[in-house]
Amino acid sequence: MSSIHMILHPTDFSPPSEHAFHLACALARDQHARLVALHVLEQPVIAYSGVAMAPPIPPPADQMTALRAQLDQLQAPFPGLEVEHRLLEGAPVTAILQVADELKCDLIVMGTHGRTGLGRMLMGSVAEQVLRNAKGPVLTVKAPLSRE
Repeated sequence: MSSIHMILHPTDFSPPSEHAFHLACALARDQHARLVALHVLEQPVIAYSGVAMAPPIPPPADQMTALRAQLDQLQAPFPGLEVEHRLLEGAPVTAILQVADELKCDLIVMGTHGRTGLGRMLMGSVAEQVLRNAKGPVLTVKAPLSRE
């Protein structure tokens, strides 16, 4: 088995992403790997006369500040494991794949909501598109079932 030196954890701050983050931390600790947590602020798309265009306006500074603070709260639960944080704007799938290539990631660890049917068709699946297009391995994590 080849060793893992770089792990990318894309997050949307959802419960599945939180579980994926903890797994990514454990893997980074065990493999002595670098861990990068990434959040991509999706730019809204505006349809105009049948043509979809991204608005050229940047998001409000307070929104970016709040997202940066939320991202910076992702800290490894293990002593000695540092987490690098990156906040980008754009299309999530494209940004995740670009960062993975740029960092030469050995593994992407991300949460998945597990939508099916109409919800998946309408919302799409970032995790699915990353799985289909990533050059390396992708580990997807769903929130564990409640055992109440």
